[in-house]
Amino acid sequence: MDIILAIKAIVMGLVEGFTEFLPISSTGHLILAGSLLNFTDEKSNVFKIVIQSGAILAVVWEFHVRILAVFRGLFTERKQQKLVLNLMIAFLPLALLGLAFGKLIKAKLFHPVPVALSFIIGGVIILWVERHNKANPVAQRVQDIDDMTPLDALKVGFAQAVALIPGTSRSGATIIGSMMFGLTRKAATEFSFFLAIPTLMIATVYELIKNRALLSAADLPLFTVGTLAAFISAFLCVRWLLRYISSHDFTVFAWYRIAFGLMVLATSHFGWVHWVE
Repeated sequence: MDIILAIKAIVMGLVEGFTEFLPISSTGHLILAGSLLNFTDEKSNVFKIVIQSGAILAVVWEFHVRILAVFRGLFTERKQQKLVLNLMIAFLPLALLGLAFGKLIKAKLFHPVPVALSFIIGGVIILWVERHNKANPVAQRVQDIDDMTPLDALKVGFAQAVALIPGTSRSGATIIGSMMFGLTRKAATEFSFFLAIPTLMIATVYELIKNRALLSAADLPLFTVGTLAAFISAFLCVRWLLRYISSHDFTVFAWYRIAFGLMVLATSHFGWVHWVE
């Protein structure tokens, strides 16, 4: 494997892992990082999806006790069955809307400038939600993910579907949406983690099957390096985020989104950086 290509794979994997579960959009960062690294051909687009499996493994590792309990009690315990049902319900809006509008969104919005605008708009929304919740606290009736109803899951699912717009952030949409629907910050974050497992896993398998003609055994080292980098960085990020949310809100991520989006727009406008379309 070419050393330059390996370095690009590692950088992309680190970007995926460090951004997947933060409300700052992993897809947006991958599009921008890929543009800077000139890593934008068809195969690289598949790579960006497949390395999400590393982030999935990080969540599975962190929550392996609960996940094993789900498998053991899937046919006997109401608690585990309820969680699986809620995850299935929450996944449906993204799946259906993605199938209906995915190609159109990729053709029109998977470019640096639209992503930058999504960063800014998403940041403003997070600021508004955080300030609104402080001024008018939403009754936090859902203290734990096991307290969620199917209707709660459906609402969160529609919030997640907003992340079809690149630069929006899947985790940000689900967490902020969940908090607006009455989940505590902790419950919202944990459900977002669990929901990532089927969402990212199915997206990865779908992309591999759909683009199998583009891939060969020679691509395995590149994909492995990227996935491993994503796993390590995502694991560190998940551990850190679970501690962070115990005493902080998401305001800092909102300002980061706004500043980052403005930076991309400025560098594009003045020609300081040639963002590859």
